Amino acid sequence: MEVEESSPSSPLSSPSSSPSSDSIDLNFLPFLKREPKSEPASPEHDPLPPPPPPPPPPQAAAAVAVAYVDPTPATPDLSSPAVMTPLQSLPPNPDEDALFAEYCRLASLYLLSAGAGAIVQAPTPEAAAPAVVQPGSGSAVKKRRPRSSELVRVSSLGMRDQIYFRDVVRRARITFESLRGLLLKDDERAEALGLPGVVGLGSTDRRRVRADLRAAALMADRDLWLNRDRRIVGPIPGISVGDAFFFRMELCVLGIHGQVQAGIDYLTAGRSASGEPIATSIIVSGGYEDDDDRGDILVYTGHGGRDPNLHKHCVDQKLEGGNLALERSMAYGIEIRVIRAVKSKRSPVGKVYFYDGLYKVVDFWLDRGKAGFGVYKYKMIRIDGQDAMGSVNYRVAERLKVDALSMRPTGYLSFDISMGRESMPVALYNDVDDDKDPLLYEYLARPIFPSSAVQGKFAEGGGGCECIENCSIGCYCAQRNGGEFAYDKAGVLLRGKPLVYECGPYCRCPPSCPNRVSQKGLKNRLEVFRSRETGWGVRSLDLIKAGAFICEFSGIVLTHQQSEIVAVNGDCLVHPNRFPPRWLDWGDISDVYPGYVPPNHPAIADLNFSIDVSRARNVACYFSHSCSPNVFIQFVLFDHYNMSYPHLMIFALENIPPLRELSIDYGMIDEWVGKLTM
Repeated sequence: MEVEESSPSSPLSSPSSSPSSDSIDLNFLPFLKREPKSEPASPEHDPLPPPPPPPPPPQAAAAVAVAYVDPTPATPDLSSPAVMTPLQSLPPNPDEDALFAEYCRLASLYLLSAGAGAIVQAPTPEAAAPAVVQPGSGSAVKKRRPRSSELVRVSSLGMRDQIYFRDVVRRARITFESLRGLLLKDDERAEALGLPGVVGLGSTDRRRVRADLRAAALMADRDLWLNRDRRIVGPIPGISVGDAFFFRMELCVLGIHGQVQAGIDYLTAGRSASGEPIATSIIVSGGYEDDDDRGDILVYTGHGGRDPNLHKHCVDQKLEGGNLALERSMAYGIEIRVIRAVKSKRSPVGKVYFYDGLYKVVDFWLDRGKAGFGVYKYKMIRIDGQDAMGSVNYRVAERLKVDALSMRPTGYLSFDISMGRESMPVALYNDVDDDKDPLLYEYLARPIFPSSAVQGKFAEGGGGCECIENCSIGCYCAQRNGGEFAYDKAGVLLRGKPLVYECGPYCRCPPSCPNRVSQKGLKNRLEVFRSRETGWGVRSLDLIKAGAFICEFSGIVLTHQQSEIVAVNGDCLVHPNRFPPRWLDWGDISDVYPGYVPPNHPAIADLNFSIDVSRARNVACYFSHSCSPNVFIQFVLFDHYNMSYPHLMIFALENIPPLRELSIDYGMIDEWVGKLTM
């Protein structure tokens, strides 16, 4: 890795001409000294701890100092708490907004009284930060550090580093979503018992306390918010253009946008070494009537001047705070991360946030807004050479579901290769070459098991539940799952298990039972497509939520003896015991609760069978291999109870935006993986 200091004539230097392929270049960001414009004092507020001491006065020689953190090991151990050290995590710094004030109040209450519900506060381990005693708590809580004022740019990452940081980000996202899901489940149990308040918050109305705020507070207490020890300008390591998020708090947790409510994230003048505010990211939510969003070209309206009740401008905006920060970023040529909010019925909050990449501010002016008051406008142009915007792919996918041929007149080989066997059509698209290979196989929506493995004593397996209505805690199927159900009421897997028992044909509960999820088949519009990079691949036209069921891995199931015979012929066999246990990652909250133990019940037997996909297969056989996948295998039983022959159900390991390729870790890579995707 090389670190270069820009020459005074070039505010932003380019990376070294020959950087190491697997190193990180952190370029200095020296700004030309300019007379700062007046700005009212606006110190950043951090949740829960007292504000940090004021920074040293601005230096005349350079506007920003950049520090370098030693790169991570070549093969980091993600199970170790030390995985967060390259870009250490921490909380946000919102500017005087009501939502954040409420968050601070509720988070404080929750952290003081955590432990009364299903999620129990574990003993705090030794930590580098000093511990402080919260008033009235009698317990020590780690003191949180303020957000750094050092600006850093990560200009180049090798493939090994990209995979590492992607896994670090994914681990933080899994922790956040797992905590949120468990907190919601805890609230459901409390409601079932008739408790009026949220567990841990006394009589506070549960409708006022969002689980995402409480999950973020728990992560903040363990210093699990990313990118807080360095304020990153430009791309965030581990975050890809097009990534989708359902909660503003998740953007704060990952360091993409550090404001809970404000649309402009910036380093304030009081903490900047130059004495001038610098903007790093914005959120385009459609809340300002004067915005003009055309995708690659964006006219963004500054903040301030609006009536909080009418959502219209009532006074002129001022060139201060975030407005001044955007102007200063334009003057210094600093790129801005743009996150767009799009309405979506698949989101638990009614909208989804897409990271759409980097923009440059090229112009700004004071204009008369539609409400008749002065508003600052900033013209931003998207930097070339980036991946497609997530918000654009989302709209394209929505149109493809309605009228595919108007969007793609050529390339479709079939609009449904399943021939109606799946609950949703599976399209086949190839605009690369003349390959039509998927049409040569019989489509098998469900695997065919050996009769000896699923009949007789394995068919009934002791019978099913006697629930007349939807199953509830305490029923027979809940006991089979270790006393709890695997899914939430939306059908999202709460945490991975060695084996999941779904209600089956011998259960009396109705089809609407929340313990019937993967057996119902596809819920998303999938498309098999031809790629120059991976051969055949699969993508979804729908936004897939983390933990959601996608599809089953299907084919002809062979016994161990049959597998040995068929393997001699060179047929394509998939071995379930080769898939790594990625289910252990989903639901892992050990970074917050070190005493967390992964589920070990229900236990599963040794899997010695194989799946023959040489003649009959389904859409799952075209998933590409990745050592950093976005889906994982969860073993499930529902139509029989032979633990040696479970169904291979595929679930999302992260939020998967439309048109992004689905990838799975096949484990031991050999010739059969190539046969699937060629």
